[in-house]
Amino acid sequence: MTFRDFSPTQPAILGFDPGRDKCGVAVIGLDRQLHYHEVVPATEALPKLVKLLQKFPISLLVMGDQTTSKQWKKKLQEELPEQINIVLVDERNSTLEARDRYWEMYPPKGLTRLLPRGMRQPPRPIDDIVAILLIERYLARLAS
Repeated sequence: MTFRDFSPTQPAILGFDPGRDKCGVAVIGLDRQLHYHEVVPATEALPKLVKLLQKFPISLLVMGDQTTSKQWKKKLQEELPEQINIVLVDERNSTLEARDRYWEMYPPKGLTRLLPRGMRQPPRPIDDIVAILLIERYLARLAS
C-alpha cells in the first residue's frame, strides 16, 4: 500500500482490476502522478473503493474488461455512494506488462538480479500494478 502527497483539488482517476479472489486498486492524478496502489481481497474491495472515493477527488473509475468485470460493474453501479462514471478498458496482456513494470518500480536485488528478465516472478500479487496500467491505457486512448 502506498500513499503519496495529494492536493485535494486535483482530479484523479481510480483504477480497478477486478478479480474473484483479489483486486487491484490504484489512484493516479490527471498529472499522471501515482498517489496510491494496493492489492485487496475481493471481499474488501468495495469498502476500499468507497474509502478512496472519500479520500481523493476521483472523477472516473477505470476498470479492466475481462475476469468478472460485468458482475463487478453492476455491483459498483448499485453500491457506490455517489454516481461515478465507470469506463471499461481492454486488459489483455496486462499481467505480463505488470510483471515487467513491477521490476521497473522495484528493481531486483541479490540473486534475483542475475535471473533473466522473463524468469523473474514478483514476490507478491501485482493486481495493483495492473490497475495502474489500466489507467495509463485509458489516458493513452484519450491522447490518440
